[in-house]
Amino acid sequence: MELLDYLIVLLYFIISFSIAFFFYKRAGKDTNEFFLSGRNLPWYLAGLSMVATTFAADTPLAVTELVAKNGIAGNWLWWNFAFGGMLTVFFFSRLWRRAGLMTEVEFAEFRYSGKPAKFLRGFRAVYLGFIMNIIIIGWVNKAMISILTGFFGIDESTVFFYVFAVMAIVAIYSALSGLWGVVVTDAFQFFMAMTGCIILAVIVVNSSQIGGITELQNKLPATVFNFFPSISDTQNAAGTFVLSFSSFLAYVGIIWWASWYPGAEPGGGGYVVQRMLSAKNEKHSLFATLFFQVAHYALRPWPWIIVGLATLVLYPELSQNEKGLGYIYAMKDFLPTGLKGLLIAAFFAAYMSTIATQLNWGTSYIINDFYRRFLFKDKTESHYVLISRLVTLLLMIISVVITLFINRISGAWEFILECGAGVGLVLIIRWFWWRVNAWSEISAMLTPFIILPVLKLYQIEFPNTLFIIVPTTSLIWLTVTFLTKPTDEKTLIEFYKKVYPGGKLWKRISEKIPDAPTKQNFSSMFINWIAGVILVYSSLFAIGKIIFGNYAEAILYFVLIIVALIVITKNLSKEGWEKLLS
Repeated sequence: MELLDYLIVLLYFIISFSIAFFFYKRAGKDTNEFFLSGRNLPWYLAGLSMVATTFAADTPLAVTELVAKNGIAGNWLWWNFAFGGMLTVFFFSRLWRRAGLMTEVEFAEFRYSGKPAKFLRGFRAVYLGFIMNIIIIGWVNKAMISILTGFFGIDESTVFFYVFAVMAIVAIYSALSGLWGVVVTDAFQFFMAMTGCIILAVIVVNSSQIGGITELQNKLPATVFNFFPSISDTQNAAGTFVLSFSSFLAYVGIIWWASWYPGAEPGGGGYVVQRMLSAKNEKHSLFATLFFQVAHYALRPWPWIIVGLATLVLYPELSQNEKGLGYIYAMKDFLPTGLKGLLIAAFFAAYMSTIATQLNWGTSYIINDFYRRFLFKDKTESHYVLISRLVTLLLMIISVVITLFINRISGAWEFILECGAGVGLVLIIRWFWWRVNAWSEISAMLTPFIILPVLKLYQIEFPNTLFIIVPTTSLIWLTVTFLTKPTDEKTLIEFYKKVYPGGKLWKRISEKIPDAPTKQNFSSMFINWIAGVILVYSSLFAIGKIIFGNYAEAILYFVLIIVALIVITKNLSKEGWEKLLS
């Protein structure tokens, strides 16, 4: 890189820090401001923040690797989560905002009662806010180290110290600015990151080595451009993404509703719930989550996919384990001075937006649901804000240490999916069935950790492990539910009065509340869910068809988009959605 490149990177850091300092005083008012932005986020900021957080430094490399190994259809390994995402939009986003909690973990004592509820809240605070959080931050750090190592050609141990310095910067501005600063910085970082990725895709595909989209299509097998995988027990064509029938069922039929995964939790969870709780009202919560799903699955992937396809032509010598690095080599080989700095700054933006959210979100669990709930209950708000800032820095330090022990990024996400397998169903049902209690969740969380070592002993690998973990976990938590006492009736009544989820499975409780709403339009929610799924995938495929010049097929997808929007708009208009911005 030249001096201009370094100046661009420096300017990016200056702007990020300026945003943090701007929100310093506001974040220091109380924990409501520090963790939830005073519950006053508009839908577009909340939605952009969700998208920015899921755009980590490893994301373009991961998509490049998927495309280089399996063609465009390889992205179905994560595209399948759109089914669960849309479920969160129409069934859960308003319920979460209506609950008015500080964190997702607080739900335990809001919905359940007694000592099991207290244990569940404390356990989840430590398990999610600390253990899982530092694993996630660790693999994001590992990805950023790989990027800088590949781009600058220096050894990993040296790069580690640079990443540590950048993470320290993120921790400092997160500690200073709270969620307001994180969210506004997210918006800036997201636009910067996407701009850089789009510029790279345009330059690479129009380079002399590629010669444009048409030439790219001529130079690669047609199967690479398939949008859908083949279902077969044999690899029948080079460049075709082939899933066995069992793997297809696992990815498309099980994972999206059965497994806990950050950013795609069944029923919502983590930083997605944090943004929903931070929204101005229920409508802003719904629209923020809807915008997130469309932007996450339909708008973001194509610049990465294009570069991924181009790397098959540019770097055919890369081994299977090096495919993702093709993205870095394309940056080095094709970007002129100035744009190299922009792309490096874009990767820092993607990295920092994810780390900032993880630190703020994890700290909210540790402070609100462990420190404040069980250790020091009656301190001042200024005390809790100060401790929140210190814990943010502490999480950063521990995460850096954990990074040293992570060797394989894909191994981390497989581990998380397996450890959360079977939990998804209870996370969904707990809203709509009064009989679910704290022991239901506790047993669902613990069961995979008992089963997984046994499966590994018999060399059963992911995703086939899910076919055993999910039904076993579901059977155990249902059995535990009926063998243990139900939640205290007073707690159930208060929960229903606050959230009014409706439905026949709450009839026993709703009958005791004459003035509480008893009905929800579940048929409308279900129709909106189907329409939302159609909207996401039609948008995704329409953009792809336009890029590859298949305009007739693109028009068909646009027709589906319009139909889906009309259905969703008509259903939401009955609830006054047009007053969203009032």
